[in-house]
Amino acid sequence: MRKRNIFNPAVTKSVLLFLAGFVWLCVGTMLLVFAYSWLPDAPGTTSFVVYGFGVVVALLVHHLGFLKIVDKNLERILPMVGKKCLFSFITWKSYILIIVMVAMGALLRHSTFPQRYLAILYAGIGLALILSSLRYIRVFISEMRNK
Repeated sequence: MRKRNIFNPAVTKSVLLFLAGFVWLCVGTMLLVFAYSWLPDAPGTTSFVVYGFGVVVALLVHHLGFLKIVDKNLERILPMVGKKCLFSFITWKSYILIIVMVAMGALLRHSTFPQRYLAILYAGIGLALILSSLRYIRVFISEMRNK
């Protein structure tokens, strides 16, 4: 009987594509929830301006940054054959970047920086992550149809 390695859970590339899209979607949603929760007492005009700037930030971050990362990940995942480690949906360097970004986010959230302005950044990055996750999800659906 073959022994299963619990420290290297192997999955197909379809699972990696789904996991990447799902993680980006969940993190983006979490950031949007943070941004939204910081604006309930703000006047309607302020909320509108914050979300407007958030959308502009999102489009810039999505097109100029995240799509390049998504495309690099797709170029790495799509040629894979057989099963690969569950955690390989992103590179090890990306895990380091994630740790830095989470630490920066925690520092900003607990700083004296006004949350209504921080909401612009969180809404922008959150929406950009959600928009970028759609590419993973589209490729995942395409892979599932081709099977």
